[in-house]
Amino acid sequence: MPLNQALVGKAYPAVRYEVGREKLREFAIAVGETDPIYHDEAAARAAGHPDLPAVPTFAVVLSLRAGQVVYGDPELGLDYSRVVHGEQEFVHYRPIRAGDRLLATGKVAAAQAKGRHELLTLETEVTTEDGELVCLVRGTLLSRGTAPPREGRA
Repeated sequence: MPLNQALVGKAYPAVRYEVGREKLREFAIAVGETDPIYHDEAAARAAGHPDLPAVPTFAVVLSLRAGQVVYGDPELGLDYSRVVHGEQEFVHYRPIRAGDRLLATGKVAAAQAKGRHELLTLETEVTTEDGELVCLVRGTLLSRGTAPPREGRA
């Protein structure tokens, strides 16, 4: 089943996320980050951070949660079993930090056919509860074999 092109531009309800120090440390360990600023509060403060900062790719945690809201929309028509991750991009406006209370809002940014497949681009805007823009995450998924049939192609 093809993706619903009418949903391009649709934003979904925000997901709330409170950033904890231990989650930041666990993520840093998981990705092999050894810089002390990501593990030790004193090192982070000495480097000018008010608390532990997140490794830049930590924003994927928020985009995954926001993405679940989008992918779960039956109107989108996405069969997640046919999905392959394409690419991921992060645009940071400031570091994510321990203690941040964030909102992650997912939006269908694009859906287009590429041969027999479709590319789905999701944008996740990460803001503080006060509306400060923290990060924008763009992720592209390949939906295998779901493109609508074209004339002359079986």
